[in-house]
Amino acid sequence: MTEELIIRKIDEEKEKYIEFFRKLVQCDSINPPGNEMNVALVVEAFLKEVGIKTELFPFGNNRANLVAYLTNTFNGKNLLFNGHMDTVPPGTENDWKYPPLSATIKRNKLIFGRGTTDMKGGLAAMVITLKILKELDVHIDGNLILNAVADEEIGGEFGTGWSVENPLKNIKCNFAIIGEASALSPLPKAILVGEKGHLQIKITTNGISGHSGMPSISKNAIYMMSEIIEKLDKLDELIPTPKPPMSLEKVKSLIGVVFPSREIFERIMKEQPELEGVMLSITSYSKALTMIRGGVKENVIPDSCEGVLDVRLLPNQKSEPIVDALKKLIEEDVGYEVRDKDSTSPTKIFVELEVICDSEGSYWDEWEDSEDLKLLYSIVEDIYEKKPFYFLLPGSADARYLRNKGYCPQTVLFGPGEGRSAHAVDEHVEIQDFLRSIKVYSIFAYRFLSKN
Repeated sequence: MTEELIIRKIDEEKEKYIEFFRKLVQCDSINPPGNEMNVALVVEAFLKEVGIKTELFPFGNNRANLVAYLTNTFNGKNLLFNGHMDTVPPGTENDWKYPPLSATIKRNKLIFGRGTTDMKGGLAAMVITLKILKELDVHIDGNLILNAVADEEIGGEFGTGWSVENPLKNIKCNFAIIGEASALSPLPKAILVGEKGHLQIKITTNGISGHSGMPSISKNAIYMMSEIIEKLDKLDELIPTPKPPMSLEKVKSLIGVVFPSREIFERIMKEQPELEGVMLSITSYSKALTMIRGGVKENVIPDSCEGVLDVRLLPNQKSEPIVDALKKLIEEDVGYEVRDKDSTSPTKIFVELEVICDSEGSYWDEWEDSEDLKLLYSIVEDIYEKKPFYFLLPGSADARYLRNKGYCPQTVLFGPGEGRSAHAVDEHVEIQDFLRSIKVYSIFAYRFLSKN
Protein backbone atom coordinates (compact mmCIF):
# COMPACT_ATOMS: atom_id res chain seq x y z
CA MET A 1 0.00 0.00 0.00
CA THR A 2 2.84 2.40 0.80
CA GLU A 3 4.38 1.93 -2.66
CA GLU A 4 1.02 2.69 -4.26
CA LEU A 5 0.84 5.88 -2.21
CA ILE A 6 4.33 6.85 -3.39
CA ILE A 7 3.44 6.36 -7.06
CA ARG A 8 0.12 8.16 -6.65
CA LYS A 9 1.77 11.12 -4.93
CA ILE A 10 4.36 11.49 -7.69
CA ASP A 11 1.67 11.35 -10.38
CA GLU A 12 -0.55 13.86 -8.57
CA GLU A 13 2.20 16.35 -7.72
CA LYS A 14 4.34 16.00 -10.83
CA GLU A 15 3.84 19.63 -11.87
CA LYS A 16 5.26 20.82 -8.56
CA TYR A 17 8.25 18.52 -8.96
CA ILE A 18 8.88 19.69 -12.52
CA GLU A 19 8.87 23.31 -11.35
CA PHE A 20 11.36 22.50 -8.59
CA PHE A 21 13.63 20.87 -11.18
CA ARG A 22 13.32 23.93 -13.42
CA LYS A 23 14.19 26.18 -10.50
CA LEU A 24 17.46 24.29 -9.97
CA VAL A 25 18.33 24.61 -13.68
CA GLN A 26 17.65 28.34 -13.53
CA CYS A 27 20.21 28.73 -10.74
CA ASP A 28 23.60 29.78 -12.11
CA SER A 29 26.09 27.21 -10.82
CA ILE A 30 28.46 27.22 -13.77
CA ASN A 31 31.90 25.93 -12.79
CA PRO A 32 34.19 27.78 -12.90
CA PRO A 33 33.57 29.67 -10.69
CA GLY A 34 30.92 27.39 -9.15
CA ASN A 35 28.33 29.41 -7.22
CA GLU A 36 26.84 26.16 -5.96
CA MET A 37 25.43 28.03 -2.96
CA ASN A 38 22.69 29.27 -5.33
CA VAL A 39 21.47 25.70 -5.76
CA ALA A 40 22.12 24.63 -2.16
CA LEU A 41 19.84 27.36 -0.78
CA VAL A 42 16.97 26.29 -3.04
CA VAL A 43 17.43 22.65 -1.99
CA GLU A 44 17.62 23.60 1.68
CA ALA A 45 14.42 25.67 1.54
CA PHE A 46 12.56 22.90 -0.29
CA LEU A 47 13.49 20.29 2.33
CA LYS A 48 12.92 22.54 5.33
CA GLU A 49 9.28 22.97 4.25
CA VAL A 50 8.67 19.50 5.71
CA GLY A 51 11.17 19.66 8.56
CA ILE A 52 14.00 17.67 7.02
CA LYS A 53 17.30 18.34 8.77
CA THR A 54 19.91 19.93 6.50
CA GLU A 55 23.48 21.02 7.08
CA LEU A 56 25.06 23.62 4.81
CA PHE A 57 28.85 23.78 4.51
CA PRO A 58 29.94 27.03 2.80
CA PHE A 59 33.40 27.50 1.34
CA GLY A 60 35.13 29.83 -1.07
CA ASN A 61 33.12 32.52 -2.83
CA ASN A 62 29.42 31.57 -2.88
CA ARG A 63 30.17 27.85 -2.86
CA ALA A 64 28.80 25.10 -0.63
CA ASN A 65 28.14 21.42 0.01
CA LEU A 66 24.93 20.21 1.62
CA VAL A 67 23.96 17.13 3.62
CA ALA A 68 20.36 16.27 4.53
CA TYR A 69 19.00 13.42 6.65
CA LEU A 70 15.57 11.81 6.47
CA THR A 71 15.76 10.59 10.09
CA ASN A 72 17.91 11.30 13.13
CA THR A 73 19.37 7.82 13.56
CA PHE A 74 22.21 6.03 11.81
CA ASN A 75 22.02 2.72 13.66
CA GLY A 76 20.21 0.84 10.88
CA LYS A 77 21.01 0.65 7.19
CA ASN A 78 22.11 3.91 5.59
CA LEU A 79 21.41 4.74 1.96
CA LEU A 80 23.33 7.62 0.40
CA PHE A 81 22.11 9.74 -2.51
CA ASN A 82 24.85 11.85 -4.10
CA GLY A 83 24.41 14.55 -6.73
CA HIS A 84 26.50 17.48 -7.87
CA MET A 85 25.19 21.02 -8.10
CA ASP A 86 27.73 22.53 -10.51
CA THR A 87 27.54 22.53 -14.30
CA VAL A 88 29.94 23.11 -17.15
CA PRO A 89 29.77 26.46 -19.00
CA PRO A 90 27.11 26.68 -21.73
CA GLY A 91 29.49 27.85 -24.45
CA THR A 92 28.15 30.31 -27.01
CA GLU A 93 24.56 31.06 -26.00
CA ASN A 94 23.56 31.93 -29.57
CA ASP A 95 24.12 28.28 -30.48
CA TRP A 96 21.29 27.24 -28.16
CA LYS A 97 17.64 27.04 -29.24
CA TYR A 98 16.63 28.36 -25.82
CA PRO A 99 18.65 30.30 -23.21
CA PRO A 100 20.83 27.81 -21.27
CA LEU A 101 19.43 28.82 -17.87
CA SER A 102 15.81 29.15 -18.96
CA ALA A 103 14.72 25.55 -18.28
CA THR A 104 12.37 25.86 -21.25
CA ILE A 105 9.71 23.16 -21.59
CA LYS A 106 9.02 22.03 -25.14
CA ARG A 107 5.88 20.11 -26.19
CA ASN A 108 5.30 19.13 -22.54
CA LYS A 109 7.93 16.47 -23.16
CA LEU A 110 11.41 17.94 -22.83
CA ILE A 111 13.16 20.39 -20.49
CA PHE A 112 16.09 22.25 -22.04
CA GLY A 113 18.93 23.88 -20.16
CA ARG A 114 22.51 23.58 -19.00
CA GLY A 115 22.67 20.98 -16.26
CA THR A 116 19.35 19.26 -17.03
CA THR A 117 21.17 16.01 -17.80
CA ASP A 118 24.41 16.62 -15.92
CA MET A 119 22.99 16.41 -13.35
CA LYS A 120 20.28 18.63 -11.91
CA GLY A 121 17.64 16.18 -13.08
CA GLY A 122 19.12 13.42 -10.93
CA LEU A 123 19.76 15.81 -8.04
CA ALA A 124 16.20 17.17 -8.12
CA ALA A 125 14.75 13.65 -8.18
CA MET A 126 16.83 12.67 -5.14
CA VAL A 127 15.81 15.78 -3.20
CA ILE A 128 12.17 15.16 -4.06
CA THR A 129 12.48 11.55 -2.85
CA LEU A 130 13.43 12.72 0.64
CA LYS A 131 10.48 15.07 0.73
CA ILE A 132 8.04 12.41 -0.47
CA LEU A 133 9.10 9.87 2.15
CA LYS A 134 8.96 12.54 4.84
CA GLU A 135 5.51 13.77 3.84
CA LEU A 136 4.12 10.25 3.69
CA ASP A 137 5.68 9.51 7.08
CA VAL A 138 6.73 6.05 5.90
CA HIS A 139 8.16 3.67 8.46
CA ILE A 140 11.78 2.81 7.80
CA ASP A 141 14.45 1.24 9.97
CA GLY A 142 17.42 3.11 8.49
CA ASN A 143 18.28 6.53 7.12
CA LEU A 144 18.31 8.17 3.71
CA ILE A 145 21.10 10.72 3.40
CA LEU A 146 21.41 13.30 0.63
CA ASN A 147 24.81 14.72 -0.24
CA ALA A 148 24.49 17.62 -2.70
CA VAL A 149 28.02 18.54 -3.69
CA ALA A 150 30.11 21.19 -5.38
CA ASP A 151 33.15 20.88 -7.59
CA GLU A 152 32.39 17.67 -9.54
CA GLU A 153 32.97 19.25 -12.93
CA ILE A 154 36.57 20.13 -12.06
CA GLY A 155 37.53 17.05 -10.08
CA GLY A 156 35.31 16.78 -7.00
CA GLU A 157 38.04 17.21 -4.38
CA PHE A 158 36.12 19.98 -2.60
CA GLY A 159 32.75 18.32 -3.04
CA THR A 160 32.34 14.56 -2.64
CA GLY A 161 36.00 14.18 -1.72
CA TRP A 162 35.63 16.66 1.14
CA SER A 163 32.24 15.31 2.25
CA VAL A 164 33.50 11.73 2.66
CA GLU A 165 36.34 12.97 4.87
CA ASN A 166 34.16 15.31 6.95
CA PRO A 167 30.36 15.21 7.53
CA LEU A 168 29.95 11.65 6.19
CA LYS A 169 33.12 10.22 7.72
CA ASN A 170 31.55 8.57 10.76
CA ILE A 171 28.34 7.43 9.03
CA LYS A 172 28.43 3.85 7.80
CA CYS A 173 27.13 3.70 4.25
CA ASN A 174 25.49 0.46 3.08
CA PHE A 175 24.64 1.48 -0.48
CA ALA A 176 25.04 4.63 -2.56
CA ILE A 177 23.50 5.96 -5.76
CA ILE A 178 25.00 8.84 -7.72
CA GLY A 179 22.33 10.42 -9.90
CA GLU A 180 24.33 10.81 -13.10
CA ALA A 181 22.49 10.34 -16.40
CA SER A 182 22.62 6.67 -17.33
CA ALA A 183 20.81 6.26 -20.64
CA LEU A 184 22.93 5.32 -23.65
CA SER A 185 20.74 5.71 -26.74
CA PRO A 186 19.50 3.63 -28.53
CA LEU A 187 19.66 1.35 -25.49
CA PRO A 188 17.38 1.56 -22.42
CA LYS A 189 18.59 2.66 -18.98
CA ALA A 190 21.92 1.45 -17.65
CA ILE A 191 23.00 0.88 -14.07
CA LEU A 192 26.67 1.85 -13.94
CA VAL A 193 28.92 -0.20 -11.65
CA GLY A 194 32.22 1.41 -12.61
CA GLU A 195 33.79 4.46 -14.22
CA LYS A 196 36.95 5.29 -16.13
CA GLY A 197 39.71 7.46 -14.76
CA HIS A 198 40.86 10.73 -16.28
CA LEU A 199 44.41 11.92 -16.90
CA GLN A 200 45.23 15.16 -18.68
CA ILE A 201 48.80 16.13 -19.49
CA LYS A 202 49.77 19.55 -20.78
CA ILE A 203 52.68 19.29 -23.21
CA THR A 204 54.63 22.51 -23.80
CA THR A 205 57.32 22.66 -26.45
CA ASN A 206 59.89 25.42 -26.00
CA GLY A 207 61.84 26.54 -29.06
CA ILE A 208 63.57 29.72 -30.20
CA SER A 209 61.62 32.64 -31.65
CA GLY A 210 62.70 34.69 -34.62
CA HIS A 211 61.69 36.39 -37.84
CA SER A 212 59.62 34.22 -40.16
CA GLY A 213 61.82 35.38 -43.03
CA MET A 214 64.78 33.58 -41.43
CA PRO A 215 63.30 30.35 -40.04
CA SER A 216 66.59 28.44 -40.18
CA ILE A 217 68.08 30.42 -37.26
CA SER A 218 65.07 29.76 -35.02
CA LYS A 219 63.40 26.63 -33.62
CA ASN A 220 59.70 26.41 -34.37
CA ALA A 221 57.81 25.14 -31.30
CA ILE A 222 54.79 24.19 -33.43
CA TYR A 223 56.97 21.91 -35.53
CA MET A 224 58.32 20.41 -32.30
CA MET A 225 54.77 19.66 -31.20
CA SER A 226 54.02 18.12 -34.59
CA GLU A 227 56.95 15.73 -34.18
CA ILE A 228 55.57 14.59 -30.82
CA ILE A 229 52.07 14.15 -32.19
CA GLU A 230 53.36 11.93 -34.98
CA LYS A 231 54.88 9.58 -32.41
CA LEU A 232 52.02 9.53 -29.88
CA ASP A 233 50.64 6.16 -30.96
CA LYS A 234 53.89 4.53 -29.87
CA LEU A 235 52.82 5.38 -26.31
CA ASP A 236 50.65 2.24 -26.37
CA GLU A 237 53.77 0.09 -26.72
CA LEU A 238 55.55 1.73 -23.79
CA ILE A 239 52.89 1.34 -21.08
CA PRO A 240 51.82 -1.84 -19.25
CA THR A 241 48.85 -3.46 -20.95
CA PRO A 242 45.85 -2.64 -18.73
CA LYS A 243 43.34 -5.36 -17.92
CA PRO A 244 39.73 -4.21 -18.21
CA PRO A 245 37.36 -5.16 -15.37
CA MET A 246 35.03 -6.54 -18.02
CA SER A 247 36.00 -8.27 -21.26
CA LEU A 248 34.38 -7.22 -24.51
CA GLU A 249 32.42 -10.49 -24.55
CA LYS A 250 31.23 -9.83 -21.01
CA VAL A 251 30.07 -6.36 -21.99
CA LYS A 252 28.22 -7.76 -24.99
CA SER A 253 26.46 -10.30 -22.79
CA LEU A 254 25.40 -7.58 -20.35
CA ILE A 255 23.96 -5.44 -23.13
CA GLY A 256 22.43 -8.45 -24.86
CA VAL A 257 19.81 -8.92 -22.14
CA VAL A 258 17.83 -5.95 -23.44
CA PHE A 259 17.33 -7.56 -26.87
CA PRO A 260 14.90 -10.37 -27.71
CA SER A 261 17.66 -12.48 -29.29
CA ARG A 262 21.38 -12.53 -30.03
CA GLU A 263 20.61 -12.21 -33.73
CA ILE A 264 18.74 -8.95 -33.21
CA PHE A 265 21.56 -7.69 -31.01
CA GLU A 266 24.15 -8.41 -33.72
CA ARG A 267 21.99 -6.65 -36.32
CA ILE A 268 21.65 -3.57 -34.14
CA MET A 269 25.41 -3.62 -33.63
CA LYS A 270 25.93 -3.39 -37.39
CA GLU A 271 23.35 -0.63 -37.74
CA GLN A 272 24.70 1.38 -34.79
CA PRO A 273 28.51 1.62 -35.08
CA GLU A 274 28.50 4.12 -32.21
CA LEU A 275 27.35 1.32 -29.90
CA GLU A 276 30.41 -0.77 -30.65
CA GLY A 277 32.55 2.31 -30.09
CA VAL A 278 31.05 2.77 -26.63
CA MET A 279 31.71 -0.87 -25.76
CA LEU A 280 35.32 -0.59 -26.87
CA SER A 281 35.72 2.59 -24.83
CA ILE A 282 34.97 0.82 -21.55
CA THR A 283 37.19 -2.19 -22.28
CA SER A 284 40.33 -0.28 -23.23
CA TYR A 285 42.22 2.84 -22.27
CA SER A 286 42.13 5.70 -24.76
CA LYS A 287 44.09 8.84 -25.54
CA ALA A 288 43.45 11.92 -27.66
CA LEU A 289 45.17 15.24 -28.21
CA THR A 290 42.27 17.60 -27.54
CA MET A 291 43.77 21.10 -27.52
CA ILE A 292 46.66 22.90 -29.18
CA ARG A 293 47.76 26.51 -28.99
CA GLY A 294 50.81 28.26 -30.41
CA GLY A 295 52.09 31.37 -32.14
CA VAL A 296 51.97 35.07 -31.30
CA LYS A 297 51.96 36.75 -34.74
CA GLU A 298 51.82 35.79 -38.40
CA ASN A 299 55.45 36.75 -39.08
CA VAL A 300 57.05 35.40 -35.89
CA ILE A 301 58.51 31.91 -35.48
CA PRO A 302 56.78 30.64 -32.29
CA ASP A 303 58.98 29.74 -29.33
CA SER A 304 56.17 28.02 -27.44
CA CYS A 305 53.35 25.64 -28.25
CA GLU A 306 50.93 23.94 -25.84
CA GLY A 307 48.91 20.80 -26.34
CA VAL A 308 46.71 18.77 -24.01
CA LEU A 309 46.74 15.00 -24.09
CA ASP A 310 43.49 13.59 -22.67
CA VAL A 311 43.76 9.99 -21.43
CA ARG A 312 40.89 7.85 -20.14
CA LEU A 313 42.08 5.17 -17.75
CA LEU A 314 40.56 1.81 -16.98
CA PRO A 315 39.74 1.08 -13.33
CA ASN A 316 42.94 0.10 -11.47
CA GLN A 317 45.12 1.62 -14.21
CA LYS A 318 47.64 4.07 -12.79
CA SER A 319 48.67 7.37 -14.34
CA GLU A 320 52.38 7.33 -13.44
CA PRO A 321 53.46 4.74 -16.05
CA ILE A 322 51.74 6.80 -18.76
CA VAL A 323 53.49 10.02 -17.76
CA ASP A 324 56.82 8.17 -17.58
CA ALA A 325 56.23 6.58 -20.97
CA LEU A 326 55.40 9.94 -22.56
CA LYS A 327 58.62 11.40 -21.18
CA LYS A 328 60.59 8.45 -22.55
CA LEU A 329 58.92 8.79 -25.96
CA ILE A 330 59.76 12.49 -26.21
CA GLU A 331 63.36 12.02 -25.12
CA GLU A 332 64.26 8.81 -26.94
CA ASP A 333 62.01 8.71 -29.99
CA VAL A 334 61.61 12.41 -30.73
CA GLY A 335 64.91 13.60 -29.28
CA TYR A 336 63.97 16.51 -27.02
CA GLU A 337 64.97 16.99 -23.40
CA VAL A 338 62.04 16.93 -20.95
CA ARG A 339 62.54 19.24 -17.98
CA ASP A 340 60.94 21.96 -15.89
CA LYS A 341 61.08 25.50 -17.17
CA ASP A 342 62.86 26.72 -14.05
CA SER A 343 65.66 24.17 -14.50
CA THR A 344 69.21 25.53 -14.48
CA SER A 345 69.99 23.70 -17.74
CA PRO A 346 71.27 26.15 -20.37
CA THR A 347 69.37 24.35 -23.13
CA LYS A 348 66.67 26.57 -24.59
CA ILE A 349 65.06 23.83 -26.65
CA PHE A 350 63.11 21.50 -24.38
CA VAL A 351 59.68 20.10 -23.51
CA GLU A 352 57.67 20.49 -20.30
CA LEU A 353 55.08 18.02 -19.05
CA GLU A 354 52.44 19.07 -16.52
CA VAL A 355 49.69 16.85 -15.15
CA ILE A 356 46.61 19.08 -14.97
CA CYS A 357 44.04 16.39 -14.12
CA ASP A 358 44.55 13.01 -12.51
CA SER A 359 41.59 11.01 -11.23
CA GLU A 360 41.52 7.25 -10.87
CA GLY A 361 38.82 5.04 -12.27
CA SER A 362 36.76 2.90 -9.92
CA TYR A 363 34.84 -0.36 -10.02
CA TRP A 364 32.58 -2.31 -7.67
CA ASP A 365 34.20 -5.75 -7.84
CA GLU A 366 31.38 -7.69 -6.16
CA TRP A 367 28.38 -6.14 -7.87
CA GLU A 368 27.18 -9.42 -9.36
CA ASP A 369 26.63 -10.91 -5.88
CA SER A 370 24.61 -7.99 -4.50
CA GLU A 371 20.96 -8.63 -3.61
CA ASP A 372 20.51 -4.88 -3.13
CA LEU A 373 21.61 -4.26 -6.71
CA LYS A 374 19.22 -6.93 -7.95
CA LEU A 375 16.46 -5.11 -6.09
CA LEU A 376 17.34 -1.83 -7.81
CA TYR A 377 17.44 -3.61 -11.17
CA SER A 378 13.94 -5.06 -10.69
CA ILE A 379 12.52 -1.66 -9.71
CA VAL A 380 14.08 0.05 -12.74
CA GLU A 381 12.66 -2.68 -14.98
CA ASP A 382 9.17 -2.26 -13.48
CA ILE A 383 9.12 1.55 -13.63
CA TYR A 384 10.69 1.95 -17.07
CA GLU A 385 8.93 -1.15 -18.46
CA LYS A 386 12.17 -2.31 -20.06
CA LYS A 387 15.08 -4.36 -18.87
CA PRO A 388 18.05 -2.18 -17.87
CA PHE A 389 21.61 -3.39 -18.26
CA TYR A 390 24.78 -3.15 -16.22
CA PHE A 391 27.59 -1.07 -17.70
CA LEU A 392 30.57 1.16 -16.98
CA LEU A 393 30.64 4.94 -17.37
CA PRO A 394 32.97 5.82 -20.27
CA GLY A 395 33.75 9.12 -18.53
CA SER A 396 34.59 9.87 -14.92
CA ALA A 397 32.44 10.82 -11.95
CA ASP A 398 32.57 11.16 -8.17
CA ALA A 399 32.04 7.45 -7.46
CA ARG A 400 35.79 6.97 -7.01
CA TYR A 401 35.68 8.95 -3.76
CA LEU A 402 33.15 6.48 -2.39
CA ARG A 403 34.61 3.27 -3.85
CA ASN A 404 38.39 3.62 -3.89
CA LYS A 405 38.85 4.74 -0.30
CA GLY A 406 36.60 1.99 0.99
CA TYR A 407 33.86 4.31 2.21
CA CYS A 408 31.14 2.62 0.16
CA PRO A 409 32.37 0.25 -2.58
CA GLN A 410 28.74 -0.70 -3.28
CA THR A 411 28.12 2.51 -5.24
CA VAL A 412 26.27 2.73 -8.57
CA LEU A 413 25.35 5.51 -10.94
CA PHE A 414 21.77 5.80 -12.13
CA GLY A 415 19.76 8.83 -13.15
CA PRO A 416 17.59 10.58 -15.74
CA GLY A 417 19.00 11.80 -19.01
CA GLU A 418 21.05 10.68 -22.02
CA GLY A 419 24.79 10.58 -21.60
CA ARG A 420 25.34 12.14 -25.02
CA SER A 421 23.32 15.22 -23.99
CA ALA A 422 25.66 16.08 -21.11
CA HIS A 423 27.90 19.10 -21.81
CA ALA A 424 26.25 19.50 -25.22
CA VAL A 425 24.47 22.46 -26.79
CA ASP A 426 20.70 22.17 -26.21
CA GLU A 427 21.21 19.80 -23.27
CA HIS A 428 17.83 18.38 -22.27
CA VAL A 429 15.95 15.72 -20.31
CA GLU A 430 12.69 13.94 -21.03
CA ILE A 431 10.12 14.86 -18.40
CA GLN A 432 8.85 11.27 -18.28
CA ASP A 433 12.39 10.03 -17.61
CA PHE A 434 12.73 12.55 -14.78
CA LEU A 435 9.45 11.49 -13.17
CA ARG A 436 10.30 7.82 -13.52
CA SER A 437 13.62 8.38 -11.79
CA ILE A 438 11.78 9.86 -8.80
CA LYS A 439 9.69 6.69 -8.63
CA VAL A 440 12.78 4.47 -8.82
CA TYR A 441 14.64 6.38 -6.10
CA SER A 442 11.59 6.54 -3.82
CA ILE A 443 10.56 2.89 -4.08
CA PHE A 444 14.12 1.63 -3.80
CA ALA A 445 14.76 3.79 -0.74
CA TYR A 446 11.54 2.56 0.85
CA ARG A 447 12.27 -1.12 0.21
CA PHE A 448 15.97 -0.91 1.01
CA LEU A 449 15.45 0.88 4.31
CA SER A 450 12.42 -1.17 5.33
CA LYS A 451 14.16 -4.54 5.05
CA ASN A 452 15.33 -6.23 8.22
